[in-house]
Formats: sequence, C-alpha cells, structure tokens
Amino acid sequence: MQVSDTVPAADLRRADESACDSRGVPGEYSGFFGEDVASRYDDDAEMFDPAVVDPVVDVLAELAGDGRALELAIGTGRIALPLAARGVSVAGIDDSPAMVARLRAKPGGDDVEIAIGDFSTTRMAGEFGVVYLVFNTIFNLVTQDAQVACFENAAVHLARGGRFVIETGVPALQDLPRGQTIIPFRAEPGGISFDVYDVATQRASSQHFNFVDGRVESFPVEFRYASPAELDLMARIAGLRLRERCAGWKKEPFTALSTAHVSIYEKP
Repeated sequence: MQVSDTVPAADLRRADESACDSRGVPGEYSGFFGEDVASRYDDDAEMFDPAVVDPVVDVLAELAGDGRALELAIGTGRIALPLAARGVSVAGIDDSPAMVARLRAKPGGDDVEIAIGDFSTTRMAGEFGVVYLVFNTIFNLVTQDAQVACFENAAVHLARGGRFVIETGVPALQDLPRGQTIIPFRAEPGGISFDVYDVATQRASSQHFNFVDGRVESFPVEFRYASPAELDLMARIAGLRLRERCAGWKKEPFTALSTAHVSIYEKP
C-alpha cells in the first residue's frame, strides 16, 4: 500500500525502535510506521477502494464462518474493520501504537481487540477460525527464523481445521538477468524507486528517493523474500498444510507467471 506521494510504498511493517528487534530489523530502519507515516497511511484511495477490499473480506468472512478472525499486522484496519462489519469477531496484533490509534478513531475501531507487539511472536487468548497476513507483510520479517516463527504463531492461534491465509508477492527473480541486482519500478517527477536484490541471502531492499521542495528524501526499506515453495515448507514446520493457492482474492489461477499469490494453509 502506498502511503502518499512523498512516502515510499509500504513494502514493510514498522520495526521496533531498538538497535535490532526480534525480527532482525536493523536500527536504521526502525520507526518506519511511526506517527509521521501513520498520519498519511490511509491516503492511498486505491488500496481502500471497495473493489480491492471487498474480495479480500469475502474470502476471509467465508473462512471464518462462525469463528473469530485474527489479523497479524492489523495496521489502521483496512481489512479488519470491513470484516468486522460483516459480523465476524476480529482481533489483531500490531507493533505500531500510531497505526492502531488510527484504527481506534474509526467507526467500530473500539470493538476490535488488539495486542501491541511483534506479530510473529505475540500471543492472544482464545482460538480463531482464520488467521491472516496480507499485502506482502510476511516479507517484512527479515530473517528465515522470524518467518517460521510467524507460521508457528499463526498455528498456535488456530482452532483445529482453522486456516492461515497469506497474501504476498512472488519474488521478481525472473526479471533479473544474471549478475544484475537492481530492478527499477518507479520513475516520475515526484521521485524514483528501485529494488535491490541479494540472491545469495534472499535479502532485498526497496530504495525510494522522493523529490520534495527542492530536496531529496531517502527511504530504504528492508525485507526478506521467499518463494511459495519455501513458505509451504515453513507451514509444514508449523504443523500446517497447503489447501489452496490462487493468484489473487478472486480465485485467479496461480501459474508460473503469477506475480502474487494468496495461499491458504489448514491446521489438521
């Protein structure tokens, strides 16, 4: 989700304000989803368009059934609040008080149970019919251990037969000629952006340079990418199994050319 013309695309969630948090995010990237970004996070009308949100909510409401739903990295409630409006009991985890404050200020925001903490390790009471993590957020966990911990945390929260849903991109490695490490994806009067890949470590960063009032603002954002097959293995480690994978929320077929996927894992 792009937060504004002067803030980089929100590839990642906020890191804790320590030298290195439990997810291994270095201190120079900390605080990304603090007050400044939170105040503009909802400005991207496209991502809040019902045409984008409704298919997500349709799938999650069906999977939740009569059970509860838990959103990892709940943010300002882009998905959680419309899902709750469908009659689903929704809870969430997020490590940004500033983002959660925006959710609380919205209609129905006070009815959502929220825990402040790292979504890969923070626990909430009770069981859930569906746990979900949308919009590439699994890659915000920049170590493999942290990503595995996220799957394990989802599994702990699920009731038997419950589903863990992940929406994320497919690593754009097919766009990298041998030896190339940079993929540009934005060039406009307001700035430029490009991704830098390290294929040996599966670490990458989105480098954003915005031109604001005659100056350049730099926003580097770190992430760790993983293939769908690697995510499936993480699920197995956590005791989950893949039930379905599509290229989007409207059940588009997933193929070798798909750039994103929605994967649904089940707790046996």
